[in-house]
Amino acid sequence: QVQLEESGGGLVQVGGSLRLSCARSGRTERSLTTTWFRQAPGKEREFVAASWRGGINTYYTDSVKGRFAVTRDNAKNTVYLQMNNLKPEDTAVYYCAADARLILSSLRRADQYDYWGQGTQVTVSN
Repeated sequence: QVQLEESGGGLVQVGGSLRLSCARSGRTERSLTTTWFRQAPGKEREFVAASWRGGINTYYTDSVKGRFAVTRDNAKNTVYLQMNNLKPEDTAVYYCAADARLILSSLRRADQYDYWGQGTQVTVSN
C-alpha cells in the first residue's frame, strides 16, 4: 500500500509560482512512478507531469512544458511539482498518483493508477 498526501496549493495571481508536494508513505520503493493529474470543474481528470520509475525520466503534457517541473527527494519520499508562470487555465484540483507496475504507454491514463492523494486546489486569478 502507498499513501499519498498533497500540499502546497493555494491562490496565486497570473504569472506567479507555486510548488506542490506529494509525500509518500507506506510502500516507498524508488521505482514507483509518481504522476501529477489535475481536474478542473466540469472537465475530466488530465495528465500533467510524471516522474517515471524513480526519476529515470520525466514527462509533461504540452501545455505545461517549460513552465512546470517534476523533481523528487528520495530521502524525504516526496515528489514536487514546481509550477511557474501560472495561467488561469491551470486552475484545478491537483492530484498525485502512484503505481509500481505502470507501463509507459499507460502513463497518461488516470484509470491505470492504484494510489491517489486527496488533491490540493490551485487557483490562478487575473
